[in-house]
Amino acid sequence: MRWLETLIPPPIVALAIGIAAWLAAPSATAALPSLSLRLPLGLAIALTGGGIAAAGSRAFKRARTTVNPLRPEKASALVTDGIYTRTRNPMYVGLMFALLGVAAWLWWLPALLGPIAFAVYITRFQIQSEEQVLRKKFGAEYEQYCRRVRRWV
Repeated sequence: MRWLETLIPPPIVALAIGIAAWLAAPSATAALPSLSLRLPLGLAIALTGGGIAAAGSRAFKRARTTVNPLRPEKASALVTDGIYTRTRNPMYVGLMFALLGVAAWLWWLPALLGPIAFAVYITRFQIQSEEQVLRKKFGAEYEQYCRRVRRWV
């Protein structure tokens, strides 16, 4: 399954999972909290994710390195400051928060499988490939960074 590595852009993976959860969720029932509770909660969680992802993207742009997840070999700098002191993958953490926001909005327990599926898929088919490239490109500096900062949170 190596052919799947860095093939699908992570935002597309997150969007597909979010749409699948929305399509699979049962329509509103009397047991659900009102939309006036679910919508702000879901939006707050998703917007938090958006902020985390944006911080990661801004740090890459400041360092003048690629944000293209399909071409990790184009990385020209190892970014280890700002949000990258808390997580090595803030853009993916942000997308996972967006999926948690969808789950909160749907208020459907199986929708929580979406963020889990996203984390498993992205770890296997995106992050591990990126890490191999970064190890080759930045060597000991990247290894030290990995020892200091967790992959997710």
